[in-house]
Amino acid sequence: MEAKVKEYKADFLLAVGGGNKIDICKVTAKDLSIPFVSIPTSVAHDGIASDRASIKSTEGSTSYGAVSPIAIIADTKIINAAPHKYLAAGCADVISNLTAIRDWEIANKRIKEEMSSSAKVIARYAAEEIIINSGTIKFGQEESVWMVLKPIIASGVSMLIAGSSRPTSGSEHLFSHALDKIKPGTALHGMQCGVGSIMMTKLQSGDWKRVRDALKSIGAATTAKDLGFTEEEIIRALVEAKDVRKDRYTILSDKVLTAKSARSLARATGVI
Repeated sequence: MEAKVKEYKADFLLAVGGGNKIDICKVTAKDLSIPFVSIPTSVAHDGIASDRASIKSTEGSTSYGAVSPIAIIADTKIINAAPHKYLAAGCADVISNLTAIRDWEIANKRIKEEMSSSAKVIARYAAEEIIINSGTIKFGQEESVWMVLKPIIASGVSMLIAGSSRPTSGSEHLFSHALDKIKPGTALHGMQCGVGSIMMTKLQSGDWKRVRDALKSIGAATTAKDLGFTEEEIIRALVEAKDVRKDRYTILSDKVLTAKSARSLARATGVI
């Protein structure tokens, strides 16, 4: 892509499409030091406004620091025409902020990791806004897209304020990345994070049923079967998640899961 941009001597980029295409434009814009405009045609995750990019390969997804868009143009009619699973996945990704925030608080307490109160407040607002309105997020209703866009953009902004993905990415994202390594391309990133958030919320002694019920209401995945993974693959991902990013302190650093305890957690939450 960089070769084409240089060939056309582009002054800026238009990132039109889903999250993957926007992420590629983010990285290209950073490498070439030119601005880009984010024009999402679906909102399967909260990356439409952030400066983080998740690039997929045959070995899974890798997160990169990139640049944020200078503007976002979101046509709700176009986004509403996309399959509902993308909107549901975007909602699930934002709901998972709750476990990410709790992980950040744990890291702040255990290892004195610096924490931005502003980023934390915005990330929590985004998640709560989705949960509170989960009963009104329906397939084929453009009003649902209107309601979801603001929290999704806010979630991305929280990362800009924090200077990292910390307020939106914790143990539930480690679980998702572990799934990507086990069987790449099986489920949408946001769906995986949502299922991970159910289990991590329980591990954090939080109200995991509230998270699960909101995801169900929206039409997001809540079980291994919904995602397309076997019970053993879920258990393996839970056990291996702690090793995905050793520099990120989460609840999985405090409560290391064995195959036995992972199975118990997944069964207790109905994921398997």
